[in-house]
Amino acid sequence: MAVEVALAMLQRDGRRLMQLRDEIPTIVAPGCWGLFGGHLDLGETPEQALRSELQEEISWQPPALERVMVHHIHQRTAHVFRADLSVPLEQLQLLEGKDMALVCPEELMRGSIWSPQLATYRPHAGGLLELMQQVFSGQA
Repeated sequence: MAVEVALAMLQRDGRRLMQLRDEIPTIVAPGCWGLFGGHLDLGETPEQALRSELQEEISWQPPALERVMVHHIHQRTAHVFRADLSVPLEQLQLLEGKDMALVCPEELMRGSIWSPQLATYRPHAGGLLELMQQVFSGQA
């Protein structure tokens, strides 16, 4: 049975908000860049789960979410939503993860992203590059 997650592509000025995941060995993709979001709890819709996760992770949620795709990889089904990041990055509180950054599409397609907090490049979470390729090619 596939695990279901809800992920947010929060965008501002053509860039996407990314989360550098914590270095906890028991989580998915520790120390890698990914989208904000998380697992669906029993009885939650993908949008409910995403709103809850965004509040927990950055203490903010957008007024409107648009589902852009459902992405299947390995044993995971990802419900991907798009929304505008209508507040400055400085107004977000990073409550989960090591870092966050607004990243342009070209940097997203390189496979690693610079972490201002750690002053180093870190890789993408598995499947992120494929997901972003679909989004940027208009398949989503």
